[in-house]
Amino acid sequence: MSPAIETLITSYNYWITIFLMVAGLYTVIAKDNMIKKLVGLSLFQTSVYLLYLSPGKILGGTAPIIDPALKVYSNPLPHVLILTAIVVGVATIALGLALVVRINEEYGTIEEDEIFETGTGK
Repeated sequence: MSPAIETLITSYNYWITIFLMVAGLYTVIAKDNMIKKLVGLSLFQTSVYLLYLSPGKILGGTAPIIDPALKVYSNPLPHVLILTAIVVGVATIALGLALVVRINEEYGTIEEDEIFETGTGK
């Protein structure tokens, strides 16, 4: 098997990342329902998490504890950054849902095109 094909097969996590990113971006752009847009945003955020975590683990690597017997270490920094990003992502989705509830109370719908039809949306 050629090295290019082997690399393509073993990097399936990047293909999953690309699929989630495109699906999330499409959902945010193409859908008029605000809840569906938030779901698309969540998919996009998840793809970014996977993108950061994929190179974070080195096969055969250990925790970065200094020991003369260990030669290869995995970097824990991407995992720490993603924990912070998950907290920010949950807060973003919660704020978005609160805004959708408030918009629903004001306009009686969560569909963007219906809000624009009333003439009160800008």
